[in-house]
Amino acid sequence: MRAVPIWGVATAVAAPVLLVGGWTVAGARQPAGYDPVRDTISELAGHDATDAWIMITALVLLGCCYLAIAAVLHAAGLPSRFLLAVGGVATIALVAFPRPTVGGSLSHGIAATVAVLALALWPAGSALRLPHGPDTAHPLASQPPWAFRRGVALSATLVLLALFGWFAFEVTSGSRTGLAERVTAVGVSLWPLLAVLSARRAHLDWAAGTTSLGPAVPATGVVPPDPLLPTDGPDRIA
Repeated sequence: MRAVPIWGVATAVAAPVLLVGGWTVAGARQPAGYDPVRDTISELAGHDATDAWIMITALVLLGCCYLAIAAVLHAAGLPSRFLLAVGGVATIALVAFPRPTVGGSLSHGIAATVAVLALALWPAGSALRLPHGPDTAHPLASQPPWAFRRGVALSATLVLLALFGWFAFEVTSGSRTGLAERVTAVGVSLWPLLAVLSARRAHLDWAAGTTSLGPAVPATGVVPPDPLLPTDGPDRIA
């Protein structure tokens, strides 16, 4: 199993930076009436936005970051990586279906919903493929990276879904839509970074021989299994 490369870590770092930097710079270019607490990120890339290309570029690069992370984060497993890639494609699709000047857009709403849901659900995909109890089929298997352990990954998904619920409430009946969207977007962009750092740390510990195993095993001549290698077989994605 290949470790997450340095460029993969850099890409994961770039995702939240692009997101926050994009809406900060684009927001500064808008007329005085734009309110980041009330108004959405999508308005910064809409038809009537000033210098809409700033937020458009940030969203496209953000989606590409998610796709790149999905390509190299082998520890997450195929279902999670697929959801992360879907989130990346849907993020780019937001640019293809911009929010109109007046009213809403069904296509834009679908793309935004798919993006947030996919990026909120992908942590749970890696958790659900782990055994519920001691892995009797693989007694020497080391613990997976902490971000992919069942309790941590499911908790991450629950938190991200709660943020999505807050955003959905603000869209329908609240006055802080922009704030809710920004908090949710930052949350879904930070988890891939934490997951990448977790996977890389686990692989470095394994390479250094410091990975701890669950059951006791003879120390002499025993090489701990790679914690990034799925217990249900090798990862088929290159």
